[in-house]
Amino acid sequence: MIVKNDEDLAGLKEIGKIVAMIRDEMIARTKPGVSTKELDNYAGELFEKYGAISGPKGEYDFPGYTCISVNEVVAHGIPNDRKLEEGDLINIDVSGSKNGYFADTGLSIVVGNGDQRLVDLCESAKIAFEEGLKKIKSGSKYNMIGKTVHKTARNHGYTVIKNLTGHGVGRALHEAPDHILNYFDSWDNKLMKEGIVLAFEPFISTGDEEVAEQSDGWGFVTPNKSMVAQCEHTVVVTKGEPIVLTR
Repeated sequence: MIVKNDEDLAGLKEIGKIVAMIRDEMIARTKPGVSTKELDNYAGELFEKYGAISGPKGEYDFPGYTCISVNEVVAHGIPNDRKLEEGDLINIDVSGSKNGYFADTGLSIVVGNGDQRLVDLCESAKIAFEEGLKKIKSGSKYNMIGKTVHKTARNHGYTVIKNLTGHGVGRALHEAPDHILNYFDSWDNKLMKEGIVLAFEPFISTGDEEVAEQSDGWGFVTPNKSMVAQCEHTVVVTKGEPIVLTR
C-alpha cells in the first residue's frame, strides 16, 4: 500500500495503535501458569472492544486471534492449553484490521525470570530492528535493511532466519513487497518508495538459519531447537525518518 492522503495515514495509525495496545496488554499478562489460549482469548475480547478484526483469523481462518509461539516454535504458533513456565521464550504476534486498514506487530520476551542469554537474544532483536529502521527511507535499497540486520545479529553473536521475512501491509495483511529479507541479497536492489507501508520484522537466531513447517500446517520450528527472537512493527516509508505505527 502507498499512503496517498491524510485519511490513509489516520486509518493506519488507528489500527496500528490498536494492535500495539493488544500486544502490550497480552505481554503484561504473560506470566508462569498462564496458557497461551488464555492470552489469545483475552486478545479476542480486545479486538471486539476496539472494533477491530483479527488479521490471522479474518484473513486466513487461523485457529486463534493471534499467533503465539513458544521456545523452538518461531512463528505462527497456535494458542493452546499449555501453561507457560518460568524461562520460556514466547513470541506474541498481533495483526488486525479496522475500516479496511491493516497493521502487524510482534515481540519476543522471556517469561518471568529466565536465562540471561535469552533476555540478551530478545534485546538483540530489538537492536537489529532499530538499526534496520535507519535504512528504511524513500530512495534506499531494500537489501540494505537485510544487510544491516544480519550485521547487527553477527555483532551480537547470533545469526538470522533467512526463510522468514517482513512484507508489505496496509490494505491487506500481506501485500507487495513480498519480502523484506533479514540478510543481504545483491539481487534485492529495488528502491523504497515514499508512502509504502511495511511490516519490518527481524528474526534473530542462536544458530539455525532456516525454519521448517510443523505438522499442524501453521507453526514454524527450528530443526535443531535454536531459539529465535523477533521484533516487528508496521512502518510508513518517508523521505526522512519512517513513521512507526505500532510503538
